[in-house]
Amino acid sequence: MRFVPRIAIDLGTANILVYRSGKGIVLSEPTVVAVNTSTGKVLAVGNDAREMIGRTPANITAIRPMKDGVIADYTTTLKMMQYIINKTCGSRLPFKFAPTTLICVPAGVTNVERRAVIKAAKEAGAGIAMTIEEPYVAAIGAGLPIESAGGNMVVDIGGGTTDIAVLSLGGIVTSQSLRVAGNKMDEAIQKHIRNAYNLMIGEMTAEEIKIALGSAYPATQEAKMEVRGRDMIHGLPKTIEISSIEIREALNEPVRQIAEKLCHVLEETPPELASDVIERGITLTGGGALLRGLDRYLQDVTQINVRVADNALTCVAQGTGQAIEQISKIKSSGALTEL
Repeated sequence: MRFVPRIAIDLGTANILVYRSGKGIVLSEPTVVAVNTSTGKVLAVGNDAREMIGRTPANITAIRPMKDGVIADYTTTLKMMQYIINKTCGSRLPFKFAPTTLICVPAGVTNVERRAVIKAAKEAGAGIAMTIEEPYVAAIGAGLPIESAGGNMVVDIGGGTTDIAVLSLGGIVTSQSLRVAGNKMDEAIQKHIRNAYNLMIGEMTAEEIKIALGSAYPATQEAKMEVRGRDMIHGLPKTIEISSIEIREALNEPVRQIAEKLCHVLEETPPELASDVIERGITLTGGGALLRGLDRYLQDVTQINVRVADNALTCVAQGTGQAIEQISKIKSSGALTEL
């Protein structure tokens, strides 16, 4: 007897992670699609497409179809979803074996944005398609005891959004979504290099700088690296040397905005749950949580213990996977949205 496959998708602004029931995470690739603008044909998805960013001829465009955690280009997202389902479940599945699909979305999405995600999944080949909020599954993936009668606070910093939530008794008590996260940090680095050195760099170079030198808190040992780009005055290639100190200053604005939003959510948290959060601490998940010293910075601001989840990068995908493994229980909690 053939069973209907079940997949959980972390459809992020920067990366796609897919969990298949019984197999774990089966796909992890950048959220990039390379399209031939003349024919509309998809040439590459994921890693292959990411390598094309900033390097394509006039008739090929490398697109990030997701922006700030929601669909920005519906047609390209649909093609990307088809690629995801075909790669993880196989192509040409009969409708009765179309996969049950659970997709996580930011906490602040509108009903229209939520429906667009479900519609794209169904048109791409999913049977039943549902959405679930990112901070909810991030907390599950981080191993927080959200079923208990106590406050658990999670801050999920992805590529396009930062989702902050307090959870108790299997549900979200209060949450907010901020459209400042990893991509805004990359943009801040690009802006700094442009203003300070008249040097134009691409988004991939900015991300490399963030990973190599980025920090939110002074380090015991600062570092430097060479950066190559295009001189905006002469138009020629140019190499400069930058330090981790100036990159930390460049990242100060997006980091400060995340800290302010975190404080705002804490202010809205009921007193009893706020007491639990002080006792249990705050958990950071998502790729942005790996920024050096971010936990110490937020701890200084809130005066609450802050820790980075062990599996910060895959927390949301793992949590969405765990949710689809116990779909009946999650449905009864009211955490799912289905059309």
